[in-house]
Amino acid sequence: MYRVVLVDDEALILRGLSTVIPWAEMGCEVVGTATNGRSGLELIRKVKPDILFTDIRMPNMDGLTMLAALGSEFPRMQTAVLTAYRDFDYARQAITLGVCRYLLKPSDLNELKETLRVMVGRLDLLPPEEEDQPEDPSEAGNFIVNAALNYMRENCMQQHLSLGDVADHVYVSQWHLSKLLNRETGKGFFDLLGSMRIEKAKALLRTPGRNIQDIAEQTGYTDVAHFSRTFKKLTGQTPGEYRKGHS
Repeated sequence: MYRVVLVDDEALILRGLSTVIPWAEMGCEVVGTATNGRSGLELIRKVKPDILFTDIRMPNMDGLTMLAALGSEFPRMQTAVLTAYRDFDYARQAITLGVCRYLLKPSDLNELKETLRVMVGRLDLLPPEEEDQPEDPSEAGNFIVNAALNYMRENCMQQHLSLGDVADHVYVSQWHLSKLLNRETGKGFFDLLGSMRIEKAKALLRTPGRNIQDIAEQTGYTDVAHFSRTFKKLTGQTPGEYRKGHS
């Protein structure tokens, strides 16, 4: 039996999906439901379903990033979107990110059953999932990495920005985000963060009258010595030398 998870912020939709589709007849069973994206992701990581029916326009949820996270972290899982959001470009991007079907609410029973048949058929052709199975280097992985890097650039001057903060923003686990960053950029999280902070520091050092200690603090460093060591490691110059050469 293929395991199914249902995610929707409307309780009526969840009850309807749970009861109207003949899951057992189609070789499936509903193993869990969730009423928002965050709890849905937690449930998916816990039960590792084969099939997911989900809304993507839920409160405090970036739908496309969530879909990319699911496709990247669970490449074998078949996903169908159920939404009232009628936007062709959004649907196109969702399908690019690995969604099997993009269904508009209200969907009739025949449409839901046909979608389930397609997903079951795809699963029947896939090999069993292995714990060490490599992720598919797909559009979903690239989407996640780009979203993570953009978030890091916007927030790199925060002193306590962590891998966990960024992973939460793009809806994947810390382990998975670290793996994706290394695969796509060849660098780890702290190397990337350090480079971004030093680029911000360069711009501030080119501004007359800015104190180096203040610049260190403004770019996320708790002490000027650490800032200076990192700056010289990445640029070959101390902050003071860089400032003299760009004044």
